[in-house]
Amino acid sequence: MRHRLLLTGTLLASIALASALPAKPARTPEQVAMAALAAAPVWDGHNDVPDALRDRRKNLLDGFDFADTTGTADPAQGFAALHTDIKRLRAGKVGAQFWSVYVSAGHADARAVQATLEQLDVAKRLIAKYPQDLQYCLDSACVEDAAKKGRIASLLGMEGGHSIGGSLAVLRQFYALGARYMTLTHSKNNAWADSATDAPQHGGLTPLGEDVVREMQRLGMLVDISHVSEETMLDVFRIAKAPVIASHSNAYGVNPHLRNVPDSALDALKLNGGIVMVNFYPPFVLDAARKWGAERDAQQARLNTLHRGNPARAKAALDEWVRANPMPLGSVKDVADHIDYIAKRIGVDHVGLGGDFDGIDVTIPGLESVADYPALFIELARRGWTQQDLEKLASRNMMRVLKGAEAYAASQRGARLYENPTSF
Repeated sequence: MRHRLLLTGTLLASIALASALPAKPARTPEQVAMAALAAAPVWDGHNDVPDALRDRRKNLLDGFDFADTTGTADPAQGFAALHTDIKRLRAGKVGAQFWSVYVSAGHADARAVQATLEQLDVAKRLIAKYPQDLQYCLDSACVEDAAKKGRIASLLGMEGGHSIGGSLAVLRQFYALGARYMTLTHSKNNAWADSATDAPQHGGLTPLGEDVVREMQRLGMLVDISHVSEETMLDVFRIAKAPVIASHSNAYGVNPHLRNVPDSALDALKLNGGIVMVNFYPPFVLDAARKWGAERDAQQARLNTLHRGNPARAKAALDEWVRANPMPLGSVKDVADHIDYIAKRIGVDHVGLGGDFDGIDVTIPGLESVADYPALFIELARRGWTQQDLEKLASRNMMRVLKGAEAYAASQRGARLYENPTSF
């Protein structure tokens, strides 16, 4: 009994001492955000630097300094400075990046295949040029290794199924060359899938399109539903056996842009275990910017009619209209609204980031380059997002999805591959 009384007294004294100590101050949103990014740096789903290199430099890297691109504006050619360089990737706490090897959806099949090969090549050469900072990766194990070495894991994603020229054999070869996701369409339908921004042609996926999805997942290549129609999305989820991504899309429920993911697809994506990686392009983020775009298109059509035969005058008049009526650009809070919407509807496990830097011509104030990701995390921390939630958003969700795709591919070793006949 005496020992019990002594223990009880000691416990009461400890409680009294603890209550007398000042409470540990709550962490600020800035502290929560930066702790999350230190533990789980950003894994961004879509950056178009390779396409910018084609447009600006014809893929010639001699003399190109990716360490700092803030001086790359070329007003004579209509180019603003690049949004991306190693210095700003570091400032933005980016630990892994999918570099997009986009080529124009207007290319014929053979030209699209060649151009995609060229984009894979320039992306690999850029990564190899900076071995102290960038590490070329093909799988999740490499991403984890790059993090341990303090390098930015660099993976490649194809933007647009036109890149395979309708050939499952070409798809397999692109996977062998390092492509780890493919966006099924871009701005136009292809021969086997409908785009979100073209007149419906197939009602989603054709039988070949279904085999494309199956073969991608058999290989371990992520299926990307950004840019595709709602019907195509739902067809993908009907047959998908591994997690699917939307590499750079937003929530249609916040802004009804055709490029955004509707609730029907969000709900299917939750069941699939996939991820929507939120985009920073103002017309996809902000309804007012979407409507501005429609008004600009209407003005362009009107001015082209008024100044038929004089395109220079029509362009000058449209430029004057744009100066008088600038696009609404929104704010960091508007991007956070999309992230919040997706997380509340289908869970924080199913959202990530795909900024689309260097693939967009205008940016949101406060999210103007790859250096600015922390601002978004601070905004979300202000809204009550925990450090654990922010770590999932930053990269843990994407790591889970890639590992899921890899696990499914491993389970298919020895399974038959999908074939289609050559077209010539």
